[in-house]
Amino acid sequence: MSDPTNERKIEHIRAIERDPLTDRDGRWFDRILLTNRALPELALDDIDPSVDFLGKRLSFPLLISSMTGGDHELVRTINTNLAKAAEQCGVAMAVGSQRVMFTHPAAEASFALREHAPTTVLIGNVGGVQLNYGFDLDKCRRAVEVLGADALYFHLNPLQEAVQPEGDTDFRGVADKIGAIRRELDVPVLLKEVGAGLSAADIALGLEQGVTHFDLAGTGGTSWSRIEHHRRHDESDIGVRFQDWGLPTPVALKQAEPFLDRATLIASGGLRDGIDMAKSVILGASLCGMAAPLLQPAMESAEAVVAVIERLRREFITAMFLLGTPDVSALFRNTALIVEER
Repeated sequence: MSDPTNERKIEHIRAIERDPLTDRDGRWFDRILLTNRALPELALDDIDPSVDFLGKRLSFPLLISSMTGGDHELVRTINTNLAKAAEQCGVAMAVGSQRVMFTHPAAEASFALREHAPTTVLIGNVGGVQLNYGFDLDKCRRAVEVLGADALYFHLNPLQEAVQPEGDTDFRGVADKIGAIRRELDVPVLLKEVGAGLSAADIALGLEQGVTHFDLAGTGGTSWSRIEHHRRHDESDIGVRFQDWGLPTPVALKQAEPFLDRATLIASGGLRDGIDMAKSVILGASLCGMAAPLLQPAMESAEAVVAVIERLRREFITAMFLLGTPDVSALFRNTALIVEER
């Protein structure tokens, strides 16, 4: 008997391949103009883009954002290539939802990635709403164990669940249940949206539960609402209606600024290049997540993923050079580098 949760992973990938408009290409970061230093008083080769995250040193503040997982050769290929590239380049990686491991045990293999990435940051991933549908502490621990994870995402996706034909939409009491898991889990818990943006109220609620890391995941990149539209078997266009719903990532970063004395932010959703990464760090992000630019390369080879990561790294370093910032600490929250916002 087929497993709908497992099959859904491939349906998502195929929807992205068939419909280029699932990538909303919002370009929200283009509205932020940065200064240019004609006399940066730095040598390009001396720029240090490295950062510390979850107790590990990364070569620059890139997170390969959550994509997929499941019992399918393509999915295993994608995750393996991403993990190998993350290790080679010294960047972080988060996996897609691990819920499928518990409905289709053979899917565990797609998440057993520590052998391919023995030293870099790996982040597990389960749905926050699933805590209202039988997901418990033991399963969270198993998700961490299989990946060898340094931390665990609870992804929050009310829009996707509302549009999804088989969506789980009872979000009552989820914050309290996440807090209870956080207190018992041996690794940090992070909260993550999936493309509609974490609001200031969401961050405040997470902080009340002792969560200190937040992946804002705003609009402007992949629209899971539009992806789920392709999976509906009725005449509803609700997924298209809500395809751009939410907070653009730069807006979410600005709304989160008052919490930066207590919270660590990850910027994701619509970032396209190293320049967008630099702008995100200026706005308070400690890490920058990307998925869409890496999906197609991950279907090809680890080397293809490495090539994209190295391009992003060079772009990020070049932006730092042109801003006159020798290291990431000089970039972080340095809003004086912003000269105009259109």
